Amino acid sequence: MKTELTTLDTTRIDDVRIGAVRPLITPALLEEKLPVPEAAQALVESSRAAISRVLHGRDDRLIVVVGPCSIHDHDQAMEYARQLKVQADALSNDLLVVMRVYFEKPRTTVGWKGYINDPHLDGSFAINEGLEMARRLLLDVLALGLPVGTEFLDLLSPQFISELVSWGAIGARTTESQSHRQLASGLSCPVGFKNGTDGGIKVATDAIQAAQAAHAFMGMTKMGQAAIFETRGNDDCHVILRGGKQTNYSKADVDAACALLKAAGLREQVMIDVSHANSSKQHARQIAVAADVAQQIAAGDARITGIMIESHLEEGRQDITPGVPLKHGLSVTDACISMAQTVPVLQNLAAAVCARRKVG
Repeated sequence: MKTELTTLDTTRIDDVRIGAVRPLITPALLEEKLPVPEAAQALVESSRAAISRVLHGRDDRLIVVVGPCSIHDHDQAMEYARQLKVQADALSNDLLVVMRVYFEKPRTTVGWKGYINDPHLDGSFAINEGLEMARRLLLDVLALGLPVGTEFLDLLSPQFISELVSWGAIGARTTESQSHRQLASGLSCPVGFKNGTDGGIKVATDAIQAAQAAHAFMGMTKMGQAAIFETRGNDDCHVILRGGKQTNYSKADVDAACALLKAAGLREQVMIDVSHANSSKQHARQIAVAADVAQQIAAGDARITGIMIESHLEEGRQDITPGVPLKHGLSVTDACISMAQTVPVLQNLAAAVCARRKVG
């Protein structure tokens, strides 16, 4: 009896909630279109090394990661970068300034996911364009002579931009993620892990220990090929205090965090994020929090190796509303302090570093 051949129908069980699958450009093709100039490569290399020296106690400057909560416009980002570069050069003896260039935004529920995911801010999700626009912006900022820092949220996007990044962050929502700890173990730049959203420090100390170790995991090569990556571990990781159920930027908080780090056999050092829960989501309070941190530094506390500030051209924030033009230089995610407000904050931090040297 002849057996009838049939085609197995898997559509009932496979991709049943996928609305569409679109082609994605490969990192190699994007890199070929937007290669890294020699000057940019040298800047990334030298700034990573400088940040590493601060983390290992061989450079007494303060790392300052400062810039918009998120990037949504190329020209405005460059306007900000040019103004920041003036301050970075003027204060370079005391501050190691890194521009915050965040393209991916973690959402508590839903909302705009950032420049890479939705570069036109209209729900069109032109991700291929977003990747190109993000890479182009990083190259333009580097061309000014300013190193950049970003948060690594998506696990594939680093292949498109990570060689241009001098410092990376793993956010409060992903510090506990094994995949992000593995990612950090293979990244070429120093990485800061934020404390948990509840303010817990242990998840960040655990993350540092995990990222220092070697790992093997699945990923995508620059040619777009699935592969197994084996990492060597990253010894340039640190904790970022960003608050939680309460603030955690005071000397007592730094003492407590460093005690946990010491117990785990890690370097006793922290970066303090003066925004988010540490400013109680009140953007102007960043100024007062930064002043408190500056006092701790001026008093001689060498454990504070860095600070994060959310700053834009103008003060405040705005909503993305269809049909309503966006105001110039104003954040579309978290509220920021203005560049005019940022300059004296930076100058005060630089003065604090000078005072710390005299105490030391």
